[in-house]
Amino acid sequence: MKGVKGEGTLLSVSHRTTYHYSTLVETAQHLATIRPLACAWQRVVAHTERIEPAPSYLHSRIDAYGNDVLYFALDAPHERLQMISETTVELAPRWTHLDPDATPAWEAVADSLRFRAGGVCHPQVEFCFASPNIALRPSLRDYALRSFKPGTPIVTGAIDLMHRIHADFDYGPSATMFDTPAERAFDMKSGVCQDFAQVMIGCLRALGLPARYVSGYLRNDPPPGQPRLIGADASHAWVSVHCPESGWIDLDPTNDVLADMDHVTLAIGRDYSDVSLLRGMILGGGAHRVEVAVSVLAL
Repeated sequence: MKGVKGEGTLLSVSHRTTYHYSTLVETAQHLATIRPLACAWQRVVAHTERIEPAPSYLHSRIDAYGNDVLYFALDAPHERLQMISETTVELAPRWTHLDPDATPAWEAVADSLRFRAGGVCHPQVEFCFASPNIALRPSLRDYALRSFKPGTPIVTGAIDLMHRIHADFDYGPSATMFDTPAERAFDMKSGVCQDFAQVMIGCLRALGLPARYVSGYLRNDPPPGQPRLIGADASHAWVSVHCPESGWIDLDPTNDVLADMDHVTLAIGRDYSDVSLLRGMILGGGAHRVEVAVSVLAL
C-alpha cells in the first residue's frame, strides 16, 4: 500500500474562501481546517496561510483525528472575512499492489470489531458508529447488502457499493445543504460529494464496517486523455474504509474511482461536521455570502 519512491507527483493547492456579511460582525471566534494532512502517501512540502482581517488571537492544535486545526479570534468589527491557503504536496501511488478480491470477507472484519468482554478494542471501532450527520438506518443496510453478499471480500464489496452509488445518485449542487443528513440524501438519491460520501459511509457502518469521512481537493488539470473529475473547482469529499490487511482504502463515489494521485487529503473525521472548513460563533453579521476559489495544479 505504500507509495513507490520516485513515482511521486507534486501538486500546488490554492484555496481562497471569502465571507461577505450584510452588516458588521462585532466579534468572532472560529475553528478552521485549512492545513492539509501529512500522512504515509502525502508529504506537505510547503504551506502558507493568511487570514484577513488579521486575527487578534491565533492558535493551532491537533484534534482527535490528527487534523491540524486553527483557532482564531477577531475582536475588531469587520464586513468581510477571507482565508487563503497555499500548499505544495507530494503524492505517492497507493494502490499498486492492492488486490480487492484477496482482502478478508466483510463479515469477518465486522465480527472482529464487535465488543467482547476482555477483548481487544481496535481504534477503528470509533468509525463504526453513528455520527451527527449519519444515522445507521435499516434502509442503508439493505442497500449495502446488495454489494456485500455472504463471503464478499471487504474491498470488493466497497468498490461495488461505490459503483452503485455513483450510478444511482444524481449530482445536484442545489439539492442539499451543508447539514443535510445522510438519510435525507439517500431518500432523494441526489446531492453533492459530501452527500455521496456520507451515504456510502452510512451504508458501510450499518454493516458494522469502519468508514470515515475524508475532505480534500481534486486536481484541476487531469493528464492528457483523462476526464476532468466532478467537484474539482471546490473542496471535495470521499470515503475511507478500513481493511485489516491493507489499512484505510479511499474511494470517491462522486467520481467512481479510488482516491489516488488526483486527490489531496485535507482532513479526516466521522462526517462533514468534524472537518468543515470554518465553524464557530459571530456577533452580528446579518446575512452572508460565500465565495470559494480552488486551484489544484501539477508542478
